[in-house]
This record gives sequence, structure tokens and C-alpha cells, in this order.
Amino acid sequence: MGSPGADISWPSSVIESFDRSFDINIEEGNSSDISYFLEDKMPSPNNHHNIPKPPPLPRKKLNRGLPKHCFVPKETRDVWEKLFKEGYGADVHVITENGSIIPAHLSILSVASPVIGNLLQQSKVKNGVRFIRILGVPYDAVCTFIRFLYSSCYEEEEMNKFVLHLLVLSHSYTVPSLKRICEYILEQGWLNNENVVDVLQLAKNCDTPRLALFCLRIIMNDLKSISKTEAWKFMKRDNPSLEQELLESVVEADSRKQERMKKIEERKVYLQLHEAMEALLHICREGCRTIGPRDKVLKGSSIPCGFPACKGLETLIRHFYVCKTKVPGGCVHCKRMWQLLELHSRMCNEPETCKVPLCRHFKVKMEHLSKKEEVKWKLLVRKVVAVKNAQKLFSPRRL
Repeated sequence: MGSPGADISWPSSVIESFDRSFDINIEEGNSSDISYFLEDKMPSPNNHHNIPKPPPLPRKKLNRGLPKHCFVPKETRDVWEKLFKEGYGADVHVITENGSIIPAHLSILSVASPVIGNLLQQSKVKNGVRFIRILGVPYDAVCTFIRFLYSSCYEEEEMNKFVLHLLVLSHSYTVPSLKRICEYILEQGWLNNENVVDVLQLAKNCDTPRLALFCLRIIMNDLKSISKTEAWKFMKRDNPSLEQELLESVVEADSRKQERMKKIEERKVYLQLHEAMEALLHICREGCRTIGPRDKVLKGSSIPCGFPACKGLETLIRHFYVCKTKVPGGCVHCKRMWQLLELHSRMCNEPETCKVPLCRHFKVKMEHLSKKEEVKWKLLVRKVVAVKNAQKLFSPRRL
């Protein structure tokens, strides 16, 4: 009569990482020690005051957020702000959507935006003043844009209100610094399910791949809700190719995720097989608790074993020993044991002295396998060995 089914569990081991930090303190000598050293023509070997002064600590990274809203010195900013607000000596009139005029200066606009400079050079001069029309955006947005060209300054409230208009203006008139600020603001909580589709289309038209990718990730994370918004319905009707592109991106992302999960699960299996090989050698060479080689006297120790798979493998071996249908394919648990023994034999380099049962038997059996079976076993061995090498590489026992 066969024994009851064995409950076998081979938990995967945890790869621990380590981090080392070093704190080096170099003390400087006082002024009297230094003067004494300078007066001494023949310094003694024990004198260590010639150690150079350590370099200064690295500066902390500047916050690229929006706390100061300015990237120029205050004095220069004040001059440029005054020049913009007062329009002293202005030789350009910027005409906005509502017919209002913003006075500006040709030299400053040309340096800040080559596109505007080219347009102004081509425009006609009337009473010493050149004219340029910036239409399609509100007056306040144009005013914020021109101010930024002067001093790289802006008000946070205005920037948040007109960020989409400013993104279009920065792209149309080639102002990269303003475009980066607009991208930053949009990525910092400005986007939501209602406007992300519109911003995605704008990002593609304004050549901002980072912002487009940011929008795409938001859409993929909540496609079900976003596909019900008015913006999605409008895009579906007006730009069906973009909708198709988004759906394909979602399918591709899901495929990559499934492939990644599949590889993780496969690696877990190979890791369990590697642990089973280690536990099998441990049991057959040294013995563990109540199971081991015949020439070992085992003490039923209650100390936990250091091999994760040892407990499950011990149960499997006991079942294999008493099972009446241990022919390959006759019992699921016995079939697993046969496979583990054959895998060990293929990984063993010392079959003549190996204490694992049937090691030499399987070495001989390899010569009679079909080419297809041989390829499968070689692939399995290669995967298990790769996991074994990775374990050695990251194991803290190497220290």
C-alpha cells in the first residue's frame, strides 16, 4: 500500500543586498603646529602636518522646483522687469487677440527667441516701430510670455492658469527654458483623467516626448475611466489613429508585464531547483536531523536547517523510499524525485565518488537519450547553473 501524499514546500531564498558607508575625518593641525613645521627644515618622519586640506563637501543639488520662479540675479531681474513694464525706448509693438498692444524691444526679443527675431526682421517699420501679432491666446498669456523673454520670471498663479498656452508659445517661438517649466508644472499634479488626453495630443504637437510619455502612463494606469471622458470621445471621433495607438500601447504594456511576471516565476522555479540540489547534497553527504547516509549517526536535532529546501526534500525522500509505485510516471511525487536525481547527475562533476543515489546510473542513461530530450535537459541545467552563479554573486557569505 502506498504512503499518503507528501506536502512538499521549497521556499525560495532571499537575496540580501548590502551597503557600506565610510566616514573619513581628517583633523587639521593648529596654527602653532603649522608655523613650527614651516620653520623646521628637516621634518621628522612622524610629522603628518603636510597632509593637504580636504576638498569641500559637494554642494547639494539645487531644487528644480518652483520656489523662486527666477533663474537670474536679482539686480539683473529688476532692470529687465522695469524695462518690460515701462517699455522705455520700445521699438516693437506686440498685438494680442483683443487688439491690445504690449511694447517691447527688438534686440531683447531677437536674442530670447530667434523665431520672433526673424519675423520682426521681415516685418515693415512704421514710425520706427515694428509690429508682430500673437493671436489665438489671451492677452494675459502673451504678457506672461513676453515678460519671461525679458527676465525668465513669472507669477506662479499666471503660469498655472496659462500653462497650456505658454507651452504652445514656447514651442512655436522656440523658447526651450519656458517649455521645460511648462512640462514640469504639468507633471506636478496638474494632469487628471479629464484633461490628460488633451494634454497628450498637445504634447505630441509641441514635440515634448517626456510629457507625452508621462500622459501615456497615466492613461494606461486608468484606461477604463479615461476612455469614458469627453476628451477621449472627441479624440476617438477627431483622431482615431491616436486612439488606435493608445490601445496598442496598452496591449503591448500588458504583454510586457505578463512576460516579466513569467520570467520572475521561471526564475523562482530555477531557484527552487538550485536549493533542492544543495539540500540533496547536504542530506546525502552530511545528513540532516533524522535522514542521511548509512555511515552517519544522526542526532534528531531540533535546530532549524540552513538549507531552505531540506524539509520538503526530506519528506519527498521518505515517500520515495516506501512508495510501492515508484516507477517513473507512476507516482507524481516519485516522478519528481527521479527528475531531481537526474538533474543532480547532470550537474555533478564527481560521479565516481558522489554519495547521491543513482548518480552514475543517470550518467550512463544520458548516452541513450534522444536529441530532443538532451537539448531540454541541457537548457534546464544551464538555467539552474545561472541562478546558482547569481546566488553566489549576491550572497552575503562572500564577504
